[in-house]
Amino acid sequence: MTQNDEIQAPKPLAVPGRIQDHVELFQEPEYQDLFEYKRQFEGAHDPDEVARIAEWTKSWDYREKNFAREALTVNPAKACQPLGSLFCASGFEGTLPYSHGSQGCVAYFRTHLTRNYKEPFQAVSSSMTEDAAVFGGLKNMIEGFANAYALYKPKMIALCTTCMAEVIGDDLQSFIQTSKNEGSIPQDFPVPYAHTPSFVGSHITGYDNMLKGILTCLTEGKKKDTTNGKYLFNLGFDPYIGNLRELKRILGLFGVDYTILSDNTETFDSPNTGEFKMYHGLTKLEDAADSINAEGSFFFQKYTTPKTQDYITKEWGQSTYNFRPFGIRGTDEFLMKLSAVTGKPIPEELEAERGRAMDAINDSQAWIHGKRIALYGDPDHVLNLTQFLLELGAEPVHIVVTNSNADFEAEAKALLESSPYGKDGQVWGGKDLWHLRSLMFTEPVDLLIGNSYGKYLWRDTHTPIVRIGYPIFDRHHMHRYATLGYQGAFNMHNWIVNTILDELDRNTIIPAKTDISFDLIR
Repeated sequence: MTQNDEIQAPKPLAVPGRIQDHVELFQEPEYQDLFEYKRQFEGAHDPDEVARIAEWTKSWDYREKNFAREALTVNPAKACQPLGSLFCASGFEGTLPYSHGSQGCVAYFRTHLTRNYKEPFQAVSSSMTEDAAVFGGLKNMIEGFANAYALYKPKMIALCTTCMAEVIGDDLQSFIQTSKNEGSIPQDFPVPYAHTPSFVGSHITGYDNMLKGILTCLTEGKKKDTTNGKYLFNLGFDPYIGNLRELKRILGLFGVDYTILSDNTETFDSPNTGEFKMYHGLTKLEDAADSINAEGSFFFQKYTTPKTQDYITKEWGQSTYNFRPFGIRGTDEFLMKLSAVTGKPIPEELEAERGRAMDAINDSQAWIHGKRIALYGDPDHVLNLTQFLLELGAEPVHIVVTNSNADFEAEAKALLESSPYGKDGQVWGGKDLWHLRSLMFTEPVDLLIGNSYGKYLWRDTHTPIVRIGYPIFDRHHMHRYATLGYQGAFNMHNWIVNTILDELDRNTIIPAKTDISFDLIR
């Protein structure tokens, strides 16, 4: 402990009854004294030494050491499996997401989703404690199902696991049947399940496992000799509720009969009517059960739903189509395929939207062209962004995907090689945001695109950030916008170009020095 006789314990607040926001409150002299006293008490390192080490972490020497680490992950750009499974389950009618594990786990997932969407998220758990960790969680599940069914009256319970249940090896199928035999829930009550251990995979793996589990459960014995004339659509782990609404609008213009698999539009963006509603999932269970008889399935996240697609193709004998309707080219390809499959022409309204999106891109092209970009996120997410950035003439340089795989990396590299703007791009699979920090210091970029966790990179490197992805905790209402289709292309383009212009204003704001370029018209 550092000794400093001049440092005394802080005095009580001078005006204890005054209420302030913490941003202002912690700048008060009383709190500043408290922080300094705490630093002295803890024996903190010398500030000059901290500054020296911090500067060294910006070097190539540190980058080599950083990239050599094997047993440590710092700020990975992913979440764990149960988050994705609960997200998926919430899109089905009357469905109660159920986490078989400790109370703390489900509380974390609920909080994570609530912080992003500013909406209450309903989910329950087995509340496993020490005894269940030793003897298994069967008793907890029997009691949990009985309570959940009686109190919350769901039409379906979607069951997933956490690390505790997976380490023990709880047999979900057996536990569900035992719970039914004990009378916790009716014998014919649907309880799809998914094994979602947090120590492997990521949130997109959990999403895939749950979607496959729900479809397997609901479609059993429902295959018919003829199709129902519908097409299935699934957006994967897409955090933008605006995309679901935009897709429905597009399909409505086409006049297509469809079912969206996991429609959580209202789950994460429900109207405030003054009345509480427990369930907001919009995919009806009867429609999900009849999905086995659909004409075909469109998926927008190839690397999020591989097991589900394989199941639909092999078990249902149904055609699956993978598209990325983001940006101009991706939307073009999707609409042309949808027109070819359904036999319906592309609506004039969408053609006009394409023209407006192209006009907007042309208006701002000079500000985006040649800008070096760092981005991170899920495999499908960064592919969508990379394709769009190349269309804008931007140069994706550092692409970090923690939950990567070989197929994704091959596709991403091929995409970069297809454009002269991708020649300097490199895909960093399995890396985290601390790796990206080294990349941004040693090979600087003009712009960073990612979720809220990127604000620490913005703070350290002073690189402006465009918040696109999940989660976005520190900005409001972003999830209500679309990134899909031509309207989504306009939104993303708008966020990108105006972030560049905001930064330009900040960099030309010093009177008599840089303000010669502080222009009113950009």
